[in-house]
Amino acid sequence: MDSSRQSKKGNQKMNDAQNQPHVVPRKDAYARLLSQHRSSKFNSYLEQFARNTSGQNEGTGPNTSLPSAQSDGLPIPQRRREQLPNDFSDSSDFSPSSLKNKAAESSLSLYMEKLRVGNAQPECETTPRVAERLRKGQRRDTATSQDGDIESGEELIALNDSSKHLRQHKKSKEVLPNEDCQQSLAKASQQESKKSKKKSEAKAMFSPNAQDQKLQQTKGANSPADKKKNKGGKGSKKQVFDPYMPFEEVSQGLKRGELIQGQIRINPKKYNDAFISCPDDGRDIFIDGVVARNRALNRDVVVVQVLPRDQWKVVRSDSDREGASESETPRKQNMNKQLDRPDSDQHPTANLYNKFQDKASPAQFSDDELQKTAKVVYIIEKKHSRAATGFLKFLPDKKFAMFSPTDHRVPRINVPLSDCPHDFSVYPENYSNTLFICRIVDWPADNNFAQGMLAKSLGQAGEIEPETEGILVEYDVDFSEFTDDVLDCLPKNLPWTIPPEELQRRKDLRRECIFTIDPATARDLDDALSCKLLPDGNFEVGVHIADVTYFVEEDNDLDKLARERATSVYLVQKVIPMLPRLLCEELCSLNPLTDRLTFSVIWKLTPEGKILSEWFGRSVIRSCVKLSYDHAQSMIESPEKLFTAEELPPFDPEHPIDEIHQAVLNLHSIAKNLRTQRFVGGALRLDQLKLSFTLSKETMMPQGCYVYQYKDSNKLVEEFMLLANIATAHRIHKHFPQLALLRCHPKPKGKLVQELQEKCDTLRINLDFSSSGTLHKSLNATLGDDKYSAARKEVLTHMCSRPMQMAMYFCSGEWTDPKFFQHYALNVPFYTHFTSPIRRYADVIVHRLLAASLDCGPKLGMRTQEVHKQALHCNDRKSAAKTVHERSTELFFGVFVKECGPLESEAMVMAVLDQSFDVLVLRYGVQKRVYPKHTAGLETYQRREVGKTNELTLVWKPENPNEAPLKQVISIFTLVEVQLVSERETLKYSAELKRPNSDGP
Repeated sequence: MDSSRQSKKGNQKMNDAQNQPHVVPRKDAYARLLSQHRSSKFNSYLEQFARNTSGQNEGTGPNTSLPSAQSDGLPIPQRRREQLPNDFSDSSDFSPSSLKNKAAESSLSLYMEKLRVGNAQPECETTPRVAERLRKGQRRDTATSQDGDIESGEELIALNDSSKHLRQHKKSKEVLPNEDCQQSLAKASQQESKKSKKKSEAKAMFSPNAQDQKLQQTKGANSPADKKKNKGGKGSKKQVFDPYMPFEEVSQGLKRGELIQGQIRINPKKYNDAFISCPDDGRDIFIDGVVARNRALNRDVVVVQVLPRDQWKVVRSDSDREGASESETPRKQNMNKQLDRPDSDQHPTANLYNKFQDKASPAQFSDDELQKTAKVVYIIEKKHSRAATGFLKFLPDKKFAMFSPTDHRVPRINVPLSDCPHDFSVYPENYSNTLFICRIVDWPADNNFAQGMLAKSLGQAGEIEPETEGILVEYDVDFSEFTDDVLDCLPKNLPWTIPPEELQRRKDLRRECIFTIDPATARDLDDALSCKLLPDGNFEVGVHIADVTYFVEEDNDLDKLARERATSVYLVQKVIPMLPRLLCEELCSLNPLTDRLTFSVIWKLTPEGKILSEWFGRSVIRSCVKLSYDHAQSMIESPEKLFTAEELPPFDPEHPIDEIHQAVLNLHSIAKNLRTQRFVGGALRLDQLKLSFTLSKETMMPQGCYVYQYKDSNKLVEEFMLLANIATAHRIHKHFPQLALLRCHPKPKGKLVQELQEKCDTLRINLDFSSSGTLHKSLNATLGDDKYSAARKEVLTHMCSRPMQMAMYFCSGEWTDPKFFQHYALNVPFYTHFTSPIRRYADVIVHRLLAASLDCGPKLGMRTQEVHKQALHCNDRKSAAKTVHERSTELFFGVFVKECGPLESEAMVMAVLDQSFDVLVLRYGVQKRVYPKHTAGLETYQRREVGKTNELTLVWKPENPNEAPLKQVISIFTLVEVQLVSERETLKYSAELKRPNSDGP
């Protein structure tokens, strides 16, 4: 593109800027340069330019020929400019009228006015480096992922990639960020002596290389590699990312405590924000933007270097404290971005201002008010699969296409055209709604975009099966069919029967009244219960678990595959099993009226639940009936009822219905006592709403949805599974103190607990966070039983869940201090997983350890390091399986809203941010974000801080001229009415606030 065309384009942009209302930018354009170049020459340039600008303003008014800071290297669409807030004080008015009426002077003219009166003060990061800052701060608009428009924020800030501005810059060698400003500075310099010399100094001062060097200096980047990369030169490409540290330096830095290792978590609500846990139990360490992440993806294990204190973040409001959570799926984030709904906690320019504000003067704040910031210097382990689902975008005159992932925590990816469908270049519109899988193969340090190869075309976006497959691939879930080598490890003679010699080695419990209680749709039945009244009034209670290790021999092909999969993955419509279905549903499943091999734990218990004796051993059982939770619940609720055969599934005539009924009642009675003892002893339970679906048997599409009810029958089974796991943990740790695979639950993060305590104090809620037990008691004692209190408890439960850490597997030989073995929520010293070996590989390891402790299994070939490594892998896969399940639930609920919506429900406010608030939709148990700015009928809204929380005051337009405007105050626990509405984009939905009645929602 020649210079004349560039000039026309530049003039057009200035005209557009003049014709469009804009707001006072957050920081003026030249503050940082002034603080870095305080020479008399530079000041003289600015003074002269101030005089010139002042003269222009007298003749032209507010809209000068200079573009505002927003148009200098930051092409924000007009709609977004109007959405930027002007004032971030405690009582900021974010109404549409207030956003348009405030002064619209450019940041440069404002600063020149300050300079003329001698009040210029050096400020923090400023707009001439906005392109560099926006590598961190700018957030691409999700809508551009599918509509063919590549002029999104991320492209425009990529100084070395496919931006049109970049191509112009390379061809004309003009400076991008402030062309008009440079021309004015050049005019000012002509009035000084030695004109040519001063012109060259100004050019050098504003050159991209000089700016980049200054930025590196402020970050302390003085290594030879950094200096070399900043030299630039003909044909060179500027480094976007710092080179990784050498492994030796990383190793020494970790040993000296100068570097920190952790797993990076990228916030799906705020794509620029990432965190790692702080080793001293403080507030999470903040990683600010894409550049600081240095090509690390979500869940990667990284090494970070903490930045100097003057670059730490000031924590000031609820929105600042919002950390990264996997529970908020990328789909939810995409939906919000598709709506083009900026918020101060989401909008890139607002984020930029907040960062300026946070970093302006951290010296004024105490360490308690600051959050450490860091940058990634090394990736130890790439946990992320490097695969993503998304859409292809055709780029004219390019040898590659742009792949836009639907998960915006993953970068955009350049894909060779040769890897695309053969007719993609000719008919790109045919693929606008086609969902692809792309794998990252490289991410050069000099490119904002990764490089990748297409793996597969999934089909049309918005259809359940393609979307589901995309989720599985993204989280590296192996859903392939089991190979012949794996299946060859299973018995060939079917139907299989237990060999007589194996029966001789086991306790024969086939004549006992043993039964299963599971969901009605369950097909992998791995646990059963028994309860027999003894002559002395006590009970013999047994937990019987499928003996998977009999079929899965250590280190054969089947074992290796199960070890790699580590867990079954449960989707709404199906299960991806860890083991072949022949094992899951037949050989190991405790199906009724069939002999099955088990591990049993049998106790002698008093009616109050006191343990008198305990027995472990391998056994053989014959379940007499397969009860569902609903069957067991009916028996509990109707203790005197005589059930008929038609009301229950097929059962063994040797154990009549009333015997089974009485066993269920006895188990329920003992379970209630055990549960009471646990909570008296300091246990904690935080139940959260769980969404379930009814599916069409023909189409597997959702026909209805409901919040799953956790009933007494569920609690009955849970109580005895907990008891068995605790007992097994004690046994394997006693026999194998260096090999035991256990499960711990760390204490909640102290800093987050402190902040939550302060918030509760502001809300006048008396919660005691001193221990798990006190928290449980105060949480249940604080609230009543009415509907409003029940909703408040759900919100409080979510709030209390935020500081909690994830439970995890570990090998006892890796940790020397037993205090780390503690399970916080259960308040027990040892815990493990023993009761679900069909679907969890951790339980398989525990079964082998238990067998070895009983001298009834093969000699252990495991080593501490091997168990430790497998424990870490089980943690990773369990976390991924949890996220996949949540994504599947979100997918199906999106279908349900599309087919059956709009859906109306009461909702309770969970958190109030600067320009939005989060609600828990009570009818469906989903969390959504509500944006007042896009609420029909709303006149204005204002935010103010109340203690440690925010409050929004909404003013609704009167429904008729004779009425006064209606005010509505939004704070935590406010009940509102919302409507869930499907968006134009398939399977996405939003929550829209409904107008309240005059007497409340």
